[in-house]
Amino acid sequence: MPLAREAVELLVQAARAWYFEGNQHGLRDREWMALRFLSRANRFSRTPSALAGFIGATRATASQIVKTLESKSFLVRKPSHEDKRSVVLHVTAQGEKCLSQHDPINHVVNAVTALGTDECIRLRDSLREVLNHLDAAHQRLDASICRDCMFLAERSPGTGKGRATAEFMCRLYRAPISLDETELLCTSFERTRDRPRIEQHPNRARAASQG
Repeated sequence: MPLAREAVELLVQAARAWYFEGNQHGLRDREWMALRFLSRANRFSRTPSALAGFIGATRATASQIVKTLESKSFLVRKPSHEDKRSVVLHVTAQGEKCLSQHDPINHVVNAVTALGTDECIRLRDSLREVLNHLDAAHQRLDASICRDCMFLAERSPGTGKGRATAEFMCRLYRAPISLDETELLCTSFERTRDRPRIEQHPNRARAASQG
């Protein structure tokens, strides 16, 4: 069997952990996917429309998933600070606890962690390259980490308004971004190879290495 096909078939087997029939701990696979995404998404991406795009569902299906998660007290809606006409979805403490204790992918995460840091980094970077090729082939963009996005810019000290902790600016949304937010997923992500990666700055290496 060709090496590439063998590797892909192993990925398909691993996917059984997050694609399954029925439910696990009261949630179906897409509901787990939604809860998982919303727990890691930035404030611009925690919307019903962004959720629908990420999980590959219609707005109606995404709305039903949100209602299910709300009924279990895993999710709440709050008005957006950027656009008062919109809502932002927030995972509750109960939802975070459910993810920590029962997320079906936790066993996969533990298995990957056991590989060690260097292998983890190589696996992450290799999978990202695979997704980049798929994005190019299908003319799409997957969500990715804010710190690698072309729209992220460092703010000059003492300039602009916004959060006191903001060190960066999103040029797409024209909004301040804190260091912690650069580790979150964004559905408006666009990769750049020109801007220096945040982890190249010594005082930010710790946070970036956790992504």
